[in-house]
Amino acid sequence: MVVLRDFAGRAVRLTDERRAHILEHPEMDGEEYRIGETLSGPDSVVQSYRDPNVWLYHKFYEETPVTSKYLVVVVKHMARDAFIITAFFTDREKRGMRIWP
Repeated sequence: MVVLRDFAGRAVRLTDERRAHILEHPEMDGEEYRIGETLSGPDSVVQSYRDPNVWLYHKFYEETPVTSKYLVVVVKHMARDAFIITAFFTDREKRGMRIWP
């Protein structure tokens, strides 16, 4: 397990199990460092409409293994804990209530 920091300095856990899940996406192989970059310097953060405890951190990358894409890091925020659910590349930002900026 590793602990990363988001743009506001909050600790966010990435468990070994979730890391393995993320790496099931072949395009994420070798791109793990971008998860930390996206958390610490996102282009935007939105709160899920389905679950207000889930935040989606977005960062656009001109070059990825699958052309230019956004990386989305999905984080569950609890009262005293935050952990990554998944991360993946996508064509556009996901919808939700804007939290940042």
